[in-house]
Order: sequence, then C-alpha cells, then structure tokens
Amino acid sequence: MKSSLTVLCLIFLQLFSAQEENMTYADGVFSFEENKPQKVFTDWTRVRKEADVKSQVTDSLQTNQQVMILKKEDAILRLGEREANWYKVSYQKGDIVSEGYIWGGNLCVGYRNKNGYDFLFGLSKTVDRKSKEYNGTEKQNIAGIKVMEGNIMIDEVYFDTGRGEELSYGTFTIESGHKLQNVELTLKAMVSGEACGIASYSQYVLFRDKKLVALPQLMNVGDADVYYHTEGFVFPNDKGGVSNAFIFKTEEMEKDDKDREKKKRASKTYLWDGSSYKIK
Repeated sequence: MKSSLTVLCLIFLQLFSAQEENMTYADGVFSFEENKPQKVFTDWTRVRKEADVKSQVTDSLQTNQQVMILKKEDAILRLGEREANWYKVSYQKGDIVSEGYIWGGNLCVGYRNKNGYDFLFGLSKTVDRKSKEYNGTEKQNIAGIKVMEGNIMIDEVYFDTGRGEELSYGTFTIESGHKLQNVELTLKAMVSGEACGIASYSQYVLFRDKKLVALPQLMNVGDADVYYHTEGFVFPNDKGGVSNAFIFKTEEMEKDDKDREKKKRASKTYLWDGSSYKIK
C-alpha cells in the first residue's frame, strides 16, 4: 500500500512540475493599470474582437496612438522572450471612439513628452544571438526608443535588453544634456529582474538636432555579498567629469574562499564632438 502511495505521489509531483514549466507568466514591464492612458509602440498594432491571437482583426493602430486601458485580461500570449496579457482598450480616431483587444507587448514600456516631441520606449522582438558562454545561441530581446513629432517618426534606435527574466520592471526618464555639446536632452531606459544574479540593463540615448545617439549599454548584476559587477557613466556635469567627453567606469567585486573581497576597477573615456563619440 505504501509503495503504491509513493508511486502516486511521484506521478503527481512530475505532473505538477511539468505544468509549472508550461505555465506562462506575464513580464512585469507589460503590466498596465486599468483606467489609465497608454501609448502604442509597435506600428500597425492589431486590434482584435476578442483577447485571442486567432480572433478577428477589427482595426490597426499606429505608433504613438493613445489608448485607454479598460481591463486587463487573464489571457497571456508569449512571443519569443516577451510575455504579456491582453488588454481591452478604447481609442479615438477622428470623431469615432472604438473598443477592442490588443496584446500588451505592443504597448510602450514608458513614454515621455518634452519640447513638443514624444519619446517612446518599448520592446520590438526577440532574436538569436551567438553566445561564447554557452557555446551556441541564446534568446535576446530587442528594445527601442522612438522620437515622434505628432504622428511622424523623426528617429529611432534599437538595443539588446536581455531575456525574459530581465523584464520584471522598467523605467524611462528624461535627463539634462549633461553639458555635452549640442545635446538637447538625454533619455535613459532601464529594465531589470527581481532576483539575485539577474542583470539590469540601462541604455542612455542622446537627443540632438532631431537625432538619437545610443551610448554604450550599461549592465549591472550582483548576488548579495558574494559578487557584483557595476557599470556607469561620468558626464561633464558630474564630479570628476571631463568637458565634451563621458567616462565609462566599471567595478567588480568577488569574494574568495576565505570571504575576502577582491575588487577590480577600470575606465575608458569617450570623446564627444557635438554629433558623435569615439574612444579616446
């Protein structure tokens, strides 16, 4: 009898584990509040009659179209390394107000308005990247920042943002020009995971003369007091900054078998000529 119960328990645990592996969880960056406005990131985003990818397409929305989040549906769709809920939304085209369902992965992670321009931050797709660490390929999300003047896209840049576990939350902010020549403002997009050992990625983008210039990406990761790797910039308006240049600094710490900290620091300087940068 005991052996039979043991076998049944093992079967149950195997089934439970299999279900856990097949379960889909939405990425936190695509969690949007109900009764709040949001903007479309992906051009030609399909509006469907129901919250299902096989449902009838009733309309399509362009980048920068504002929608109102009416309801967050339980249904989740996974495309590549992006997982998001479906949302019931309302939107206006001309004098007509319509409703429908759109996939949350097509919405902006964040958006800002400054000096008459709309700046949008979102994720666009997943690609396969060669990995020396895994001696093969790994999935990599591609994010982007777009600058819009009304319904016209002025410029856009794209960059890597890690895998699904690095999409627990994201931020999108506007900073000053950091006293870099001809730079009107600086955009900072960041995504990160919640667990130790999961990296966060920060992308600085300069805006000048209606153009976006992406700086080298910053990656930070750590595991409690065991190790950490940090990357950051020192701009001209920061302490220790250099005129018309920015300094890329890294610091690493790892504890040995005797719990002693071993630190390593490095830096390199990039010169800015008012339109582009190069390493010094």
